[in-house]
Amino acid sequence: MAYREKIAWLTLVTMLVAYGLYFAILPRVLVPAGPDGSPLLSMLILFGAVTIVQAIVIAIGSGVIATRARRAGEDRSDERDRAIGRRAPSVAYFVLMAGVILVGIVMPFGDARWKIANAALLAIVCAEAVRYALVILGYRRGWHG
Repeated sequence: MAYREKIAWLTLVTMLVAYGLYFAILPRVLVPAGPDGSPLLSMLILFGAVTIVQAIVIAIGSGVIATRARRAGEDRSDERDRAIGRRAPSVAYFVLMAGVILVGIVMPFGDARWKIANAALLAIVCAEAVRYALVILGYRRGWHG
């Protein structure tokens, strides 16, 4: 497995677990904190905790993967890595734009602020998941034309 594919797997799995837990736990920890009863403070604390744990896991995992790759001489980028790296974000961009349209154009007319903020976060997570999944697919299927 290529170095960048391993990093993509690590990031994708960590992100799906971390934000899957975030969105699963979120309804249970929402406590009205603002003057209008919005649960923004508890949402931000949970998001901060999940993000910090995710960053630590990715940093440690990336360090282990990078150490092993340097010993094997795999950590240098080649033409295939660059081609995959160019294509995956261009597809993920459209996922992000669909989320932005939903969050910025549709939701402000009837949803609470915390729902809008979480929908925006979900759009970012979905776009990044698509990007990393396409990087993995690029290495697995040779999608780098």
